Amino acid sequence: MTMQKREAGQSGMGTSPGVVWEVVPFIVMVTMEGSTIALTIWAKTIITKGMSPFVFVVYTQALSSITLLPYSFIFHYPDRGQSNLFTLSFFLRLFFMGLTGITISQNLAFLGLSYSSPIVVCAMGLLIPALSFLLSIVLRRIKIDWRSSSFRAKVSGTIVSFMGATMVELYKGPLIRKSKLSSFSSHLSQNRAIKFLIYSSLPEYWVLGGILLAASSLSVSVWNNIQVGTVKQYPQVMKVVSFYSLFGTIQSAILCFFLERNLDAWKLKLDTELLLIVLTAAFGGLLRSRVHLWCMQMKGPFYVPTFKPFGIVFATIFGVILSAVHYGSVIGAIILGMGYFTVMWGQLKEEEASAHGVKSVEYSNSEEKVPLLQEDENNIV
Repeated sequence: MTMQKREAGQSGMGTSPGVVWEVVPFIVMVTMEGSTIALTIWAKTIITKGMSPFVFVVYTQALSSITLLPYSFIFHYPDRGQSNLFTLSFFLRLFFMGLTGITISQNLAFLGLSYSSPIVVCAMGLLIPALSFLLSIVLRRIKIDWRSSSFRAKVSGTIVSFMGATMVELYKGPLIRKSKLSSFSSHLSQNRAIKFLIYSSLPEYWVLGGILLAASSLSVSVWNNIQVGTVKQYPQVMKVVSFYSLFGTIQSAILCFFLERNLDAWKLKLDTELLLIVLTAAFGGLLRSRVHLWCMQMKGPFYVPTFKPFGIVFATIFGVILSAVHYGSVIGAIILGMGYFTVMWGQLKEEEASAHGVKSVEYSNSEEKVPLLQEDENNIV
């Protein structure tokens, strides 16, 4: 009897850490999504106050590159015998990764944020799998086969995603609840859209903001296709991230010099602007990439993308508390989330079939296996 109790106690002690490690990645990922939305709302606040979105991208990416570059060499220090870094083809890949993954996508995303709201940012970010699927068809990386259940799921999810995006764009609907903080902010300043970290948007620019964010998602989808071959050529992923971030910073700076002729736009205030840039660079450049890589290594490649729709939940909660959210935006975002999960389910079925040796006429789209962590993130911070 005593031996049985002892064995039971030892068994219980053995399973407890396993249960904890099942819960920890979930808590970490939910926290990461909540932090992303909080920083997005804060960025909306700073940009609406007058900071140029193009300057914001340059400063955050520059600081992120400075942080990532030494860390990537420390992270991959034990690795030996990797591919030569200094090749023309690799530099060309880095150039186009920086162009699509940072210069185009980030600048369009922050500009779109200035015209819309964080919940629209979340919604349009959910278009990335559908756009990647369409891009793969255009590039003939997958074959059209209606007999394949995974292909039908992706097509259905793509249609649903575009229906949700259209609703987010064209139908706002009534307010869920008018925030007292938002009313107080409007009373203090009728022409200013921002006070006390409270965001709002001019309705006439809502559609423009959504279009810019959708274009940003398309740019990320192009980036996805480029990064697959890049990581196959050079598998030290953190170095790839740091170098294409550097390329994107230089490109964004050149773009900003053309778009922002006012030198005063480059002046930083020693207040929440500087704090936000530091936090955004540290979070988006290093912390989020490392955490996502850790979660993918523990739970598999589909674990991290599963949490992306959580951003809609946080954006809705923060919006109701701090500002005002419309029913149309939330309903459209939910429909987009359904399409997102449907496309991801089709991708998962395809990967499972491939893993079990089932012959498929579709091309196995391997970007889901690659831990280069902006793919999940058309989160703009």
